[in-house]
Amino acid sequence: MRRVALVTLVVDDYDEAIRFYTEALGFRLAEDAPRPDGSRWVVVEPGSGQAGGTGLLLARAKSEAQRGRVGDQTGGRVGFFLHTDDFARDHARMTAAGVTFLEEPRHEPYGSVAVFQDLYGNRWDLLQPAD
Repeated sequence: MRRVALVTLVVDDYDEAIRFYTEALGFRLAEDAPRPDGSRWVVVEPGSGQAGGTGLLLARAKSEAQRGRVGDQTGGRVGFFLHTDDFARDHARMTAAGVTFLEEPRHEPYGSVAVFQDLYGNRWDLLQPAD
């Protein structure tokens, strides 16, 4: 079996990113380990962290080029898709936690969806796929 295990997300600060992903989005902190070069190996995962999911490796920008990509890793397109089994619950919880939604929820043939941005401006879909 093959799967994408981690996707790197370049961030400005480990701790503010951990707070946003765990508190505002409800992810769990799966790993936070120091590395010999002074950086950290920080992984957050949505849901219960069951095997087979994809986690985010939160990597602090080290160079000017990397800092320039923070918040614009996909050129302004939606680059991340957070699936949910209860759109209304998660939309309400995220809104109450201060997550910025860029549109009102839409109900499309493929499911309920709304675009939001993370603390750096990366665009995400909150999506409950249709049955």
